[in-house]
Amino acid sequence: MLKGKTAIITGSNSGIGLGVATSLARAGADVVLNSFTDREEDHAMAARIGAEHGVSARYLAADMSKGDQCRALIAAAGGCDILVNNAGIQYVAPVEDFPTEKWDQILAINLSSAFHTTAAALGAMRARGWGRVINIASAHGLTASPFKSAYIAAKHGVVGLSKTVALETAGQGITCNAICPGYVLTPLVEAQIPDQMKAHGMDRETVIREVMLLRQPSRQFATVEQIGGTVVYLCSGAADQVTGTTISIDGGWTAL
Repeated sequence: MLKGKTAIITGSNSGIGLGVATSLARAGADVVLNSFTDREEDHAMAARIGAEHGVSARYLAADMSKGDQCRALIAAAGGCDILVNNAGIQYVAPVEDFPTEKWDQILAINLSSAFHTTAAALGAMRARGWGRVINIASAHGLTASPFKSAYIAAKHGVVGLSKTVALETAGQGITCNAICPGYVLTPLVEAQIPDQMKAHGMDRETVIREVMLLRQPSRQFATVEQIGGTVVYLCSGAADQVTGTTISIDGGWTAL
């Protein structure tokens, strides 16, 4: 379906980003994976995805906290039909105790990086008359929780940025949307489960249902495959008129 298209996915050597990259490769897109590391296993992961799906797959290191590297990533890829802004980090503390450097870092990686990569990619998308910008926001881009001020501010910003880009590109063959996941079962989340079990004296299923997914009415994690499938849909002809909106994959969280 996406043969001949090149997709750049930021923050994609694990978790949601890796799942999205795999789904796009499965759909026929050439993919560029990214994170700030530059290890043999990063490049091997890209090679494996390319071999499994018969597409070109590369890994390009770039630090998404630095605007010049965000823009350089787009240039180094040599083409960008599909841009998935996924890079993100988290830190939890009350507002009055929130470290300034953490605030700056979260805003840079979770929000400003999407601005820089999008700004760098739009010109070529306009020239080709086709493009997809897909921003991985969060249920926290639509609602809030205590102690996550920087993350929530950034994700609300991503939703607003997505709407603005959609308006600026309307009618040009380019769409821009934000996907808002709730809790997704990634290796990072999986690693937290044993600690939560110990802290609450609960078995695995109970701690998932009653603690980790307390605000997610389905009491089920979303999966990286579900996020990836939604990205592929947004790249399809069926989504040509889907732009400037949010798609929640949160088990009903934001319906509360």
